[in-house]
Amino acid sequence: MNKDTQNIKLPAFNLQETLIVLAIIGILLLIALPNLMPLIAKAKSVEAQTQLKALYNAQTTYRYLHSKYTNTIEELDFEPPKTVLENGNANYKYNILEAANATFKARAEAITDFDGDGVMNVWEIDESGNPKQIVKD
Repeated sequence: MNKDTQNIKLPAFNLQETLIVLAIIGILLLIALPNLMPLIAKAKSVEAQTQLKALYNAQTTYRYLHSKYTNTIEELDFEPPKTVLENGNANYKYNILEAANATFKARAEAITDFDGDGVMNVWEIDESGNPKQIVKD
């Protein structure tokens, strides 16, 4: 190396500047997070609605074949997704509450408290095929 290349300084951020920027980003996230929690809960509830619609379709198919709805999820062409407790991605557990010849009711219960208020989200679907939110998180 010659003397000319040894004294070249490259522009860069020092540690203090980097820490100040990270602190400002952290403060902005803390301010924005409470406003985003309802949107996060709403986005996660789409999972429940989608899976309940799949359960409704499976129940309808079962009824066409057997002239009644079933109380047992295992009899349906529906496999509930693995929950986060089972190393999966699902935030809800699914079960059939009641079933008869012409009616059924299934439920999706959240296993995670999305906004930390202690209330778990619950959705239900029946033979009409429209998911309804029973308990809002």
